[in-house]
Formats: sequence, structure tokens, C-alpha cells
Amino acid sequence: MKRTIGIIALALAAALSATAQTTDNMDRIEVCKQNYRTLFGGEALTGQGTDPEMMDILQKFIFGEVFQTGELTLKQREMITCITLATMQTLPQLKAHAGAALNVGVTPEELREVMYLTAPFIGFPKMLNAVATVNEVFKERGISLPLEKQGTVTEETRHETGKAIQNQQYPGGVSSVMSGMPGDMGKNVEQFLTDYFFGEIYSRGALDLQTRELLGYCVLTTLGAESQLHSHYYGNINAGNSPETLTAAVIQCLPYIGFPAAIKALRIIKEEYAK
Repeated sequence: MKRTIGIIALALAAALSATAQTTDNMDRIEVCKQNYRTLFGGEALTGQGTDPEMMDILQKFIFGEVFQTGELTLKQREMITCITLATMQTLPQLKAHAGAALNVGVTPEELREVMYLTAPFIGFPKMLNAVATVNEVFKERGISLPLEKQGTVTEETRHETGKAIQNQQYPGGVSSVMSGMPGDMGKNVEQFLTDYFFGEIYSRGALDLQTRELLGYCVLTTLGAESQLHSHYYGNINAGNSPETLTAAVIQCLPYIGFPAAIKALRIIKEEYAK
């Protein structure tokens, strides 16, 4: 009798587990379809094309699971995705997501600033590749170029503006790292960081400082820049981003950069959060 009851209990548990799994899968599928439709204006999980199995896995994971992780808006998620793809120079995917970003409310000026923000991290040539890709989307959408200027500094004010932002976000700067360089050229690098990175890039309009810091962390996550990930954790906190937001942003990068790079950044967030 006890054995019979045990078998029935196991069977019931298995049935409930299967039901729960089916419900979860249905939810994932419906969320995937809804997000994909909102972003791209088309249908997901069509079973068409040369690699329907992998597209099924990809779409359900990204748009059905990752897009539900953390408290990020679709607009934030697409800006994160675009800057990650720009950093990786995966330009065909960047073009698709640039269109999706516009579809969910990212303005042309904001999207251009997302691309410009990559320059101090990955260099001008790669930034220009990304800008050219996004400009193709603008032209296809009938958006006139050049866009409205967003610069806020002059030759006379770039240093003081950059210094104010740098001191607010990163008290002490990088002087300890750059000291003792041959020819004392570390001072030049310090000034470049203050005048160019913070003075000319971080001070621009369209994106606020909080958004720039969050997107910058995604670039550093993509690059695997361990040292900067530690310092920029505090830059994000100083800008008003919570550890939870920062974690969700890294997870948003995960499908595009892979688990090793994402886990490295998540481990650093965990370490700094524990302090």
C-alpha cells in the first residue's frame, strides 16, 4: 500500500513538474514573439531559413529569457545591445539592432551618441565603422544627416569640464597608475583622459552621465578589461546606477559576448558589491 502511494505521489510530482515546464516554455515563447515583433516588426520562430534550429534556440534565449532578466527597459536593452555589437564590430547585427533601437524609442541623437561613446574604448577606426553602419539605417529611414550637434565644450572649457566630471566619478583619476612612465609621458595620458574622454565625450548631450556609465561598463565587459571593470563599478554607483542594474546590463550582453566574458564581469560586480 505504501509502495502504491509512493508511486502515485511520484507520478503526480512528475506530472506537475511537466506541466510547470510546459507553462514556463509557453511563457518564454510568447514573450519571445512579443519582444521580437516590437523590436523588428516581424515574426520570430518561423522555422524558415537555412538554420531554423539554431534560430529557434537563439531567439527564445535572447528575446524570451535574457530580455526578462532584471529591470531594464527595451530602450536600455537595445542601447546596450548596439554598443556591445559596435564594440565587437559585428556590423550586420549592429545594423539590425540599430533599426530595432529606433523602433523602441531610442532617438537618432541618442543612438549616434551610443556609437560616439565607443571611441575612447575601442579607438576611432572601429567607432567610425559603427557610425557608418548606423548612418545607413538613418538614411534608409529618411533621417537627415548630419544630426544636431551635441557638443557642450570649447577649447577653453574642455579641461575644466572634464576635470569636474572625472573628480565626481573617479576621485583621484589615474595618476597613481600613470606615474613613473618613461619620459614622464604618463602626465600626457592623464590629460588626454581628462580633456578628451571626460571633457569632450562624457560631457556631450543626448545621453546623461548615468546612461554613459552603464553603457561604458558594457563596453568594458565586452573587452574583458578587468582592471577598468573594478574602477568603473564605482563610477556607475557614483552616477546613480544600482548593482542590480549593472548586473542586468552585463546579462544583457551575455548572448552576444558569451559566458566567459560575462561571468568575468559578474564576478567583479559580486566582489565589489560584497565590499
